[in-house]
Amino acid sequence: MLFRESAASVAARLLEGSLALHLTENFRHQHGRRPGPAEIRSWERSLPALINALIEAGLDDVEVLLEYSLPLTSKRADAVLAGVHPTTGEPSYVVVELKQWSTAYPEEDEPLLCRIDAYAQPVLNPIEQVRGYCEYLLSFNGALERVPNSLAGVAFLHNATEFQIAGLREVEENQYGRLYTGEQRGAFLDFLRSRLASKPGAQLADVLLDAKVRPSKQLMSVAAAEIRDREQFVLIAEQRVAYEKVMSAVRKAKRGNHKRVIVVTGGPGSGKSVIALSVLGELYRRGVPALHATGSQSFTKTMRKVAGHKKREVQQLFKYFNSFMDAEPNDLDVLICDEAHRLRKTSANRYTKAALRTGRPQVAELIDAARVPVFLLDQHQVVRPGEMGTRQEIERAAAAQGLDCTVVELDGQFRCGGSDAYEKWVIDLLGLDGDTPSQWEPDGKLQLLTAESSQEMEDFLVARREEGYDARMSAGYCWKWTANITPDMATLPTDVVIGQWSRPWNVYGDRSVLGAPPAPLWATDPAGFGQVGCVYTAQGFEYDWSGVIIGPDLVWRTDRWVVDRSASKDPSFTKATPDDDVDRLIRNTYKVLLTRGMVGTILYSTDAETREKLRSLIHPASRAEVPALV
Repeated sequence: MLFRESAASVAARLLEGSLALHLTENFRHQHGRRPGPAEIRSWERSLPALINALIEAGLDDVEVLLEYSLPLTSKRADAVLAGVHPTTGEPSYVVVELKQWSTAYPEEDEPLLCRIDAYAQPVLNPIEQVRGYCEYLLSFNGALERVPNSLAGVAFLHNATEFQIAGLREVEENQYGRLYTGEQRGAFLDFLRSRLASKPGAQLADVLLDAKVRPSKQLMSVAAAEIRDREQFVLIAEQRVAYEKVMSAVRKAKRGNHKRVIVVTGGPGSGKSVIALSVLGELYRRGVPALHATGSQSFTKTMRKVAGHKKREVQQLFKYFNSFMDAEPNDLDVLICDEAHRLRKTSANRYTKAALRTGRPQVAELIDAARVPVFLLDQHQVVRPGEMGTRQEIERAAAAQGLDCTVVELDGQFRCGGSDAYEKWVIDLLGLDGDTPSQWEPDGKLQLLTAESSQEMEDFLVARREEGYDARMSAGYCWKWTANITPDMATLPTDVVIGQWSRPWNVYGDRSVLGAPPAPLWATDPAGFGQVGCVYTAQGFEYDWSGVIIGPDLVWRTDRWVVDRSASKDPSFTKATPDDDVDRLIRNTYKVLLTRGMVGTILYSTDAETREKLRSLIHPASRAEVPALV
């Protein structure tokens, strides 16, 4: 939340012209950047419409929470009003979505999506948008889940007339999602009075803000129910747009023999895999031919084990990118290509039959295989030579076949405690977008700490596990890996050696060894703690606490990062791999490792100068906030 006061106090700040300045400064502090001009304009133009309505309705004492952060995500509701219900006397909360639009119309025959002339891409119908916010809050806020009737949602299009947005009302309205236009201002005031009494709401706002946040539904823990039983995730904002885009394309493909490529881009934790599972689950339950594919052995095998437990037909839904070399064109309705940044130039390898070694691009094979191929990717997660999954590459492949390509960009953050400031901090730290490392400003969403030794880091994570959190240790690929573990070994080889501290890498291969899980299950099996994971076993997964060891392949020297390719033991790097590629891939590797934690991350570098640089960037007080650290 960026700001809270009574409606009367907010009105006074509007009158003196200071409200936008307060919001701008608080935004910069929380997110590590200034808000964009469009956001500031919306505060200056839309907030007066809401506040004036509250004052005219006689609701001066209602508490107004501006830019309210939805739990465990970077998404924000424009406003939440907190007060007393006028008839029951119970707590009452209203989520408000404000739009400056004067004209909007449904996307073709898809009323859940709508078009605004100023936007290149369709957006979610505001009725559905605010309903999604309400459903999300009911799922994660302890004060609301017990009393769902205390919550309501409304979109206020204060510049619009009924005629200009009439098509949006094709979406059903209910308690959690309804819409009023500027032409209906009187009805909007009546609605506010029906939900809120002219009594102080500050105490009830405290109850909402202090409520226990339910833990996030980690992907793997609900995968089976999502696929086989019912939808487990609440998709909001761009996530819902992406979902509806896919479902719309499926309907059109069936009606008119139409083929469309869809690309969903977003950073780690933006919800790509949640969208993939939601789409797959819905299509599976409807009996629509659809498959899920990745280039990750760990991810695919984990999904087969978790979602397909004791149900072979569900296991068969999960494939690899190279499974479609000889697929019949358009044999599937939908092919969901998750982790598509791991696409390779071709599917052929040394085991491929000669008849299939056509040199055909892997992306073309995947596009051919389904009427609606869907690619979900994050270009900053390309970590191996030969991986080439980018938005531009897929758009080129679609254009080569004369196909339409729809791109949906996800800008939310549902991992790392929902901290988009942390994701930006990591990108700046590693110089992935050309920026330089910056000071970490704690935002209350994710805890970030440094350790002085690998032992201190492990001790800290052990303490977190004793508190009921799950945790993993991972590292850059800077130590050789003993792949051949023989039956006469009493313990796993301790390959990762840092001074007096040594631990094994995660088990190599598909079998459990000496109580340690196989490589594909390292991130999800509790027995994975105690082994050090690498990027190939961590990518695509999440856990509460992440301990990351930055090895000698990436060190800070005076004023810049230096990548030492000789320190990398990754066998995928060969003499033919250019230095620039190695530099980019190693930085991307640490980006992946640093964005696995849901609750917090603790960092340790094997290099003294790098440890000093990290200490200078990470606020020392962040360590004291976690008393279990010794």
